[in-house]
Amino acid sequence: MARITIIGADGQQDRELLAHNTLGRHPNNTHQVLDRIVSKEHCHIDQVDGGYILRDLGSLNGTFVNGARVGDHPLRDGDEIMMGSTRIIYRADGGAPEPSAPARNQTIEQAGFGVAPQRPSDARPAQPPSALTSAAAATALAAAAAQPRKRQASVTMAPGMVESHIRTKLDAVLEQSFVPASMVHDTEALKRDYEKLRVSYEMMRAIGVELDVDKLLTKILAAAFQILPADRGVILLYDDNKELTPRCVQTKRQQAEGEEVVLSTTIIDQVLRDKAAVLSSDASVDSRFSGAHSIIMQGIRSSMAVPLLHAGEVFGIMLLDSQIAANAFNEKDLQLFQNVANQAAIAIQNSLFAQRLEAEAVTRERFQRLLSPAIAEQVLLGKVEVKKYGEARPTTVLFSDIRGFTSMSEAIPAREMVDMLNEYFELMVDIIFKYQGTLDKFVGDEIMALYGAPVSYGDDAVRAVRTALEMYQVLDQLNERRSAEGKQPIRIGIGINTGEVVAGYLGSSKALEYTVIGDSVNVGARLCSHAAAGECLISEWTYNEVKDYFEFDPPREIQAKGKAKPLQVYNVLRAKPLQGWDDRTASS
Repeated sequence: MARITIIGADGQQDRELLAHNTLGRHPNNTHQVLDRIVSKEHCHIDQVDGGYILRDLGSLNGTFVNGARVGDHPLRDGDEIMMGSTRIIYRADGGAPEPSAPARNQTIEQAGFGVAPQRPSDARPAQPPSALTSAAAATALAAAAAQPRKRQASVTMAPGMVESHIRTKLDAVLEQSFVPASMVHDTEALKRDYEKLRVSYEMMRAIGVELDVDKLLTKILAAAFQILPADRGVILLYDDNKELTPRCVQTKRQQAEGEEVVLSTTIIDQVLRDKAAVLSSDASVDSRFSGAHSIIMQGIRSSMAVPLLHAGEVFGIMLLDSQIAANAFNEKDLQLFQNVANQAAIAIQNSLFAQRLEAEAVTRERFQRLLSPAIAEQVLLGKVEVKKYGEARPTTVLFSDIRGFTSMSEAIPAREMVDMLNEYFELMVDIIFKYQGTLDKFVGDEIMALYGAPVSYGDDAVRAVRTALEMYQVLDQLNERRSAEGKQPIRIGIGINTGEVVAGYLGSSKALEYTVIGDSVNVGARLCSHAAAGECLISEWTYNEVKDYFEFDPPREIQAKGKAKPLQVYNVLRAKPLQGWDDRTASS
């Protein structure tokens, strides 16, 4: 059985060769080589005519056999293969190889960011990555890379794989402050503060007053590339599920599409845990990240990661890295990057705040079409919960309907009819909102309003009846104007019922509306259909709630559709003169 011995920084491994073998630093290879100079899929070793042939896949740093760089090369017993700083010894004993099988590497699936499996490189040089992989945010990644595709994220962990080396860490909160002039005693402190101001100015000039978050993030990274010697940049923000999500990925060459950036969870965890800016002059040999395969496989030689802070809390992370040199960044760069992040955090928070205000304004406008302004504000502030799946609650339902509407529609042109309805609805809805009612819906010429849902004021039935009486008063004024213009008057009937309903959002996920359902609603509609023009019929249940506040005609019975027994109803005549109720009471 032919074998290879892989000799690297982590020691020596003896591996049997299969019929087809792939070698590289990616964990999906048959034989993983943990060397940052090695390509993700570096070369193949295949059985051909009883022997083995090594095929370099166009790796950037090449494959060497016995000191000579090779493309395709037949292997002989004892050949020494060099890939980066890793030495591989080939041993042939003439044994038949086993059938090809998937690589077996110990990997740990994480909810953070890691290495995404990808196809072989098709004999082309390894390219620096620049699209970000996240198990928690594959969709957001696709949008950032402008090439949506589903990816699986994994991180390979191997304790002890990385040597100790250098470190730099800055307290992000302290870096945001300026000391008073009386405390400045040397020019170096002045220079540092000047750099903070300079970077702030450059950042503000670059990003302006951009309020679109995605455009803003792109401008921030572009500005960072102008200030710092970085190759690639990534901005992560927490999403609604409190998970870090890649929101922007860029390379200095502006050729991010089709490439991949792998972020180590160890670096991210360090920043989140300490709320500190981290500099690694060579991530592959930095003692803080010892054990993280993903750093070696990515080949990052120098990186910086800084927290984005708001009110002392981390809401995101900015990362820059360089694959050119091990010492591409120094402590001054880290200080500058922290200043960049401070300005970026302010701009991002302003943008997010502006978006929230815009969304709230849209939501408020939608609510105010259905709810009185006071109730709408309570819903927006979270003081009132509107449940999607409904809740049983006592509610008074008011129905108003135009009498003779069909004959009016035949006699009046359509445009004039629409204008008439809009004027009528405008006046009626203002009254409903005055008494803190909720506009449920318009059904043709019919109005349905709720009192006690989603907010109860304890006297909901009284408010509903007062609404009805004021509707008639305002309608009389409207009809006077219509008569003066030679137009037909509008006559309405009103029905009101009180009882338990189920209130909540009803409809599909694409079209939800707040409404109520139940037998009490049906009874209210039946009362409205029995009410003559100028009448306000209320049920016995509503009467029991309001009898001390209004005067009525003697009760009568009606046979409502769908009801086995007649219903006792009352026609409201007028309100009793009571102290303690006025327009201020209605709006409270």
